[in-house]
Amino acid sequence: MKSVITCDMEGRIETFNKGAEEMFGYPADEVIGKERVSVFSPGEIVLQNVPVWLDEASKHGKYTAKTKFVRKDGTPFNAKIRVTPTFANGKDNGQTGYCGVTEVIEEEVNPTIKFSTKLIKALAITRMPFLSAVLMPAFIGGAYAYHYELGSPGAFNWWLFTLAVIGVALLHLGSNVMNDYFDVKDGTDGANNDYFLQFSGGSRAIELGLITLEGTKRLGLALIAGATLIGLYLTAVTGWVTLLIGLAGLAIGYLYTAPPVRLVARKGLGELGIALAFGPLVTLGIVYVVTQQLSPMAFLIGLPVGLLTANILLINEFPDAESDAKTGKNHLVVTFGKEKSTYIYLSILIMAFLSNLAIVWFLPDTNPWLIGVSVASLAAGILIFRHIREHYQDRELVTSNKNTIALSALTGLLTTLALIIG
Repeated sequence: MKSVITCDMEGRIETFNKGAEEMFGYPADEVIGKERVSVFSPGEIVLQNVPVWLDEASKHGKYTAKTKFVRKDGTPFNAKIRVTPTFANGKDNGQTGYCGVTEVIEEEVNPTIKFSTKLIKALAITRMPFLSAVLMPAFIGGAYAYHYELGSPGAFNWWLFTLAVIGVALLHLGSNVMNDYFDVKDGTDGANNDYFLQFSGGSRAIELGLITLEGTKRLGLALIAGATLIGLYLTAVTGWVTLLIGLAGLAIGYLYTAPPVRLVARKGLGELGIALAFGPLVTLGIVYVVTQQLSPMAFLIGLPVGLLTANILLINEFPDAESDAKTGKNHLVVTFGKEKSTYIYLSILIMAFLSNLAIVWFLPDTNPWLIGVSVASLAAGILIFRHIREHYQDRELVTSNKNTIALSALTGLLTTLALIIG
């Protein structure tokens, strides 16, 4: 008996023969167009080995490996798989997917899981690579306080700044994990097979078996508890305003997907909340912790990067829109549709640029470096917008997802440097 399964370039199952049904225990209509081939492997093997199989198959025409697979009922079995690339209209038109032919073998297979894979597992569960979304406004707040709010660089309290950065990072990771928990619990992730891997559709850590649903909840609450302890210490040192700002950030992050509020379902409130939580609230909190002073500029300084982070959220909603609509996740793309949402992306980009100009205007001294960063960010954003307009209906949009993340991170980093050198 041989299992023959074909999938597209992202692993979405396209064909599933009788041998596959018998071997894996799934009826074809349960997986075709609804699941990805990762569902048949333990999560750590997916992270460590599956990308290698696919890459080698694409490069050399085929790849053979012995591995451990998992049936629908959870029982593992030893197998040999041969992966080959597939082409819809000949090799000259490019690869369209993969074909995997699997046979059960008697030989015991115990793939060795590397330490690096366990590290990647932790990164995947917490979606740690997205930390730049909160670290950039934290650094911007620190740079602004360092150069503009304090009388001398020597007055900058590096201990309080470092603790505050760690606190907002833990709060962000905890919110990420809790968002995944609620998205799985309410069926949002389960209904979505159109996500762009690593960019939308959540971490997929529970689906891959990297962590249980209950384990996800415990981890999320533990990370939030760690952030809370730091916040309470900073409150004791700097005052109750720190606690209020921290609670505002926690509320937005946690309630983004948590019922009954579920900001993501509130037709734009989710995107607005993220723009605030990953921009002005962070810079306001960082500046206050370091200086114990509240100022409108401490809030304004975080607005551009917060808006660019909102655009990350917006562009990641495009591939998830159909499934999100079915589960009541009424964000901007579901509410206005993909075509109109491309112009929402442009509007947010322009607002980020204008808020940057406002910052330059209100700073005590003209900062030409910050003007340069603003213009460069807008120019790069318009190029991304043009790509979105061309591909908002197809899978090539993933390039814009990547570039939107890069734009936010680079703008944040360059803004930090511009504020420091003044």
